[in-house]
Amino acid sequence: MLSTPSVRLDLPDPLPVTLTVEEAAHVLRIGRNSAYDAIARGDLPSVRIGGRVLIPSARLLALFGVEVHE
Repeated sequence: MLSTPSVRLDLPDPLPVTLTVEEAAHVLRIGRNSAYDAIARGDLPSVRIGGRVLIPSARLLALFGVEVHE
């Protein structure tokens, strides 16, 4: 019988509503430039507020099938 591997995400607790690009890159274990490239391609959800680019935490987790319950 196969078991589902346990995955530990390195997320802040409590989870903020948004993450910076640098924080999201750290969680995804990719570089900052790769994160910006993924945003430009539309692969990584983002919102722009003023001059800042932020990643909605719930949408990021939803990409991997993780639901956030409040």
